Amino acid sequence: MTSGALLGTTLAPTTLVLGGARSGKSRLAEKMVLGSGRQAVYLATGRAFDGEMETRIAEHQERRGPEWRSIDVPLELAPALLAHAADNTAVLVDCLTLWVTNLMLEGRNVSRESQDLTEVLAAGLDGPVVFVSNEVGLGIVPDNRMARDFRDHAGRLHQLVAAAASTVYFIAAGLPLKLKG
Repeated sequence: MTSGALLGTTLAPTTLVLGGARSGKSRLAEKMVLGSGRQAVYLATGRAFDGEMETRIAEHQERRGPEWRSIDVPLELAPALLAHAADNTAVLVDCLTLWVTNLMLEGRNVSRESQDLTEVLAAGLDGPVVFVSNEVGLGIVPDNRMARDFRDHAGRLHQLVAAAASTVYFIAAGLPLKLKG
């Protein structure tokens, strides 16, 4: 999909874009949101715990440019969606797996938080939202409990969001495959 092909695109109420690391999922989601013609709102879940993550965040910010209103939301995602999804906006949440990481590091109940998020989606938002997330369940079984718990939380969250979403894409090598919608 080129950005030109997405101009004037009507976004579904909820879209999920899944893929591996560096697959092109964020770029696709950004093009969708910008192509909608609505004010672009970026809910960033990432935290810069080290220099490498600082660099990644800076690269994303530079690529997005001034068209975006960025808001850091490491934990309170459901309330942030209620606050920022509006008739004239399109919200991009990047990404759900970093949100799960943050919840786990804070000792929060990931299952309850995931349920709260999907309840907000089921009730309906005033504007469209596009979620980006890493598909982490396609590899080998992790060798430690925390990594297995993370993989399992992410997989269950993806199922919940995909069930609530109107449109779901899986992306690999920059090529989107539409799974739903």
